[in-house]
Order: sequence, then structure tokens, then C-alpha cells
Amino acid sequence: MKSNEEGIPLWRQLNATARVVDAVRQGMSGTAAIENVPTELRPGVQALAFHVWRNLGRAQALRSKLATKMPPPPADALLCVALALAWHDDKAPYDVFTLVNQTVEAAKRSVSTKAQANFLNACLRRFLRERESLVASTDADPVAFWNHPLWWIKRLQKDHPQHWQAILQVANGHAPMTLRINTRKTSVADYQLKLEESGIAARATDGGALVLERPEPVLRLPGFVNGWVSVQDAAAQMAAPLLLGGLPHTADLRVLDACAAPGGKTGHLLELSDGTVFAVEIDTRRSARIQQNLDRLGLTAQVLTADAAKPHEWWDGQLFDGILLDAPCSASGIVRRHPDVRWLRRESDIAQLAELQKSMLHALWKLLRPGGRMVYCTCSLFLAEGSSQVQTFLTHNTDALLVPSAGHLIPQNGAFLGAVPDNQSCDYDGFYYALLQKQMG
Repeated sequence: MKSNEEGIPLWRQLNATARVVDAVRQGMSGTAAIENVPTELRPGVQALAFHVWRNLGRAQALRSKLATKMPPPPADALLCVALALAWHDDKAPYDVFTLVNQTVEAAKRSVSTKAQANFLNACLRRFLRERESLVASTDADPVAFWNHPLWWIKRLQKDHPQHWQAILQVANGHAPMTLRINTRKTSVADYQLKLEESGIAARATDGGALVLERPEPVLRLPGFVNGWVSVQDAAAQMAAPLLLGGLPHTADLRVLDACAAPGGKTGHLLELSDGTVFAVEIDTRRSARIQQNLDRLGLTAQVLTADAAKPHEWWDGQLFDGILLDAPCSASGIVRRHPDVRWLRRESDIAQLAELQKSMLHALWKLLRPGGRMVYCTCSLFLAEGSSQVQTFLTHNTDALLVPSAGHLIPQNGAFLGAVPDNQSCDYDGFYYALLQKQMG
């Protein structure tokens, strides 16, 4: 049997990958699905699953050419996994013939696909014979070409008519590993020197982040366990300084970080301020992650496990000077890091998420003192979750003033819509930022 370097048969990894892909199709996040994979298989399955999600549109188009009738979900997932991995010679992680043979073996070894083993074998043998013509026949299919659902492509075309192609191209790439330096413990220049001494190349951005030349295990980063540094995208690092920029950095400052998990922005707020930060997160497990991250950084916040949209259940009645609302969203701006998201989301989700964002904005605005600042942000490229949401909010809240801020950040190239002129281009995730100030009286 074909095995990887750890001696694990490839057919086992393919079976596990197919189960992960099928789970996402059924509505489970890729992160959760991968966590269910046996530990010894998890690294290899994650790598294969990420490759599949970045090529799933092409795979589904090829499957439609090979099969007149869609097979049962487990067999279809396994077939699409094989096609996603094998359709492009330069991108295939294994020899194509090996992939086909091991896929058929995987089908035979699983109760859920055993009955379709001969069918899968026939489809894949035909694929081997006609691969070039089959691939060419799917080039005109936008889902196959861009490897995104059609509704997603159309929404980007409408929302970003000048950038949609670049956005989709970037989405199938790999995001950089970007570091946030804890300036309470070291400086950007000193930490960059420590990286160089450890044989890790990095460049500094205009915003004070460090981008690694190639990803590294976090435990290889000097001082990571001691809280010198955190892994955080350059776009996400904009939140804390944007909120704190117009507020006094005094001990009596009260800041709310709503929807705070896993605590990256909470930690950044505390690195830059001496005030009290209240971190609210509805999920118990994710709240625990906030505390773990704070412990590593040596920082303290008031961590509350509660629903930020229902402040009557947890708010102490004292107004906040600053509120950071990193609202739940489609995550359409971070598909480089989470390539499953495009296949997990449904078009109907956007309206539902926009309604949730609206309710959270209105609920939390009441908790802000006059003269205070709120940052509303999402890791989304869709206008319904960004500029359109804020414009609607401003229409209904005449005491809210929109202060110049980043607006919609386009992934990778740092292009932006409605951004302040001095924004520097950077390899960002897709994000939206709006800074709102509550007017006096």
C-alpha cells in the first residue's frame, strides 16, 4: 500500500479527508470536522482537505462530466476528493495514478462507499484516459474556474466590480504568517533581531507587524510562551489602535471587547492600554481560550461568558469609553486561512448574519458614553456586512458620527474602498472597519 512518510496508508488519509469534506457539506465547519479526525491522521488530512477545498469547484464540475447521476454523499465526497487532488499535474500532491489506485482502495475499505467502489473505479479510469479534454471542457464553468460557489462569485462582482477577480485569485492562495509584537515586553526592531538570530527571516510592515518569510511552528518563535509575540493578521491588528487612538490611556478607561474569542484583539487592547477591558464571549470553550491567551501574555481582563447582544443579562450599568464589536460574519475575507468557508456558507446566511450584526450594533451602542468610540469590524468582503450595515446604522442613530477609517480592505494587496489616504498597502486578510463616535448631548 502507498504510505506517507509516517507509514500511514494514503487510502486512510483519503477516507478521512472525504469524511471531513462531506461534514462541511452537511454544515459543520472545517475546523470542527478536522478536530474529529484521529490525531495521527490530522496533519495530513488537514493539508489534503485544504487542497480539496481550494479545488472543489473544478472537482464538482469534473464529477458532473463523469457521472450522469450523483452518487450517495460519502462516495461523491471521495470522488470529488480524488478529482480535486488529481486534476492539475503541477498542483497534485501525489502521482495521479497513485491517487486513483488509493481512492479505489479507500472506497473498498469503507462500509459507506464499498458498494460504489466499482463505480468510482470506472469514473477515475475514464478520468485518467480523458483528463486533458475533461478539464478543458470545464474551463468555461465559473464555479470550476474560480473554485467558489456561483452566488459568492456574483456577490463579489456586484460588491467589488473592479476587484472581484483579484479577490478570487487571492482566495486560493496561502495567507502569510504575521506576528504582533507585545510592546510591553519587547520592541519590533529587537524582536526582528531575535528572529534573525533564530534563523527566521521576517519583514516589518508599516503598521508595526512582522511578516515571516515562511510559516514556523509557534514554539520556534523566541519568547512565544512568555508572551513576547502573538500570531495575528495585519488587518486584525488595526482594531485596537483604531479604537484607542482617540481615548485617554488612563487606568479608569473602560473598554468592551464584544465577541472576543479567541482573545487576540483583547490582548492587543491590553498591550496598548492601562484600562480595564471586558471581554464577552457567548461560547464557554471559546471563553476559556481567551483566558489561556491572556495568561500567556501575562495580562488580565474581565472575561464574561455571555451573549453580547443581550447586555441586560451581564452589563453592570456603567457606560464604556470604547467598544470593539468584531461581529459574527460570513468570514468571506479570510478564505485563504479557512478555505472551507466558501463551501460551508449559503447565500441565505448573509441576510441572517446582517440581521444579527444590526441587532448587536443597536444593543451595544446604548452602552457607550457620549464622546466614546466604537469600532465595528467584520472579516467580510460583502457590503451587506460592512459599509451598507454602517450606513443603515447611521441613518437610524443621529448621535453617531462616522470617523475616517479603513473601510473595506481587499485581501493581499491592501487595496481599499473608501479608506483614508494614508493607509499603506499590505498583505491583509479581507476586513471591514468603521470607527463611530458618539456625539455629546
